[in-house]
Amino acid sequence: MGSVKDLEVLEHPSSNKSGRGRFIFSDRYSVFDWGEMPDHISNKGKSLCISAAYFFEKLESRGIKTHYLGLVEDGQSKRISGIKSPVDIMEVKLFRVLKPTKTSDGYHYSVYKKEDGNLLVPLEVIFRNSLPAGSSVFKRFEKGELELKELGLEKMPVPGEDLEKPFLDVSTKLEESDRYLGWEKLKKLLILVIMNWKRLEE
Repeated sequence: MGSVKDLEVLEHPSSNKSGRGRFIFSDRYSVFDWGEMPDHISNKGKSLCISAAYFFEKLESRGIKTHYLGLVEDGQSKRISGIKSPVDIMEVKLFRVLKPTKTSDGYHYSVYKKEDGNLLVPLEVIFRNSLPAGSSVFKRFEKGELELKELGLEKMPVPGEDLEKPFLDVSTKLEESDRYLGWEKLKKLLILVIMNWKRLEE
């Protein structure tokens, strides 16, 4: 269960076979890492479910594999073109979730060194083509955690600025709160051992 989506497991994954599950998109919403807010947004679940399906189907049409299996209507998994009305349930392949080890000196990802697939890569990849007000990028500039050259910039951006060249950002996903580490640090954590970075970049 998540703060805005629920998960129904139909088949559990194993080390050599993906499982199958259903995401139930709710009308709940969350803010940053604080979790669920007290009110709901009507039809938000259906809207997000359909828009996510659209992008999954667009990726697949370009030969990019995803974990998407379809939208669920009348108990059956269908493509967007096959549904009669908006739905809030999506069927997906499930993969193993391996947690990093937490110690007094931080998180360790050595568990990934022995694995070669059929698991969740514990990262969120963010495609930034603009920097809206409130973006974490500005806080990271202030703290010295990010340099202008990493975004291909020569001068400090202003809120709302569009980037000439999109920037691929990355954060951890299985820690108490997300950390932006940069690709080089992530390679050292061994998370990227199982990822084809060049393919992702393309």
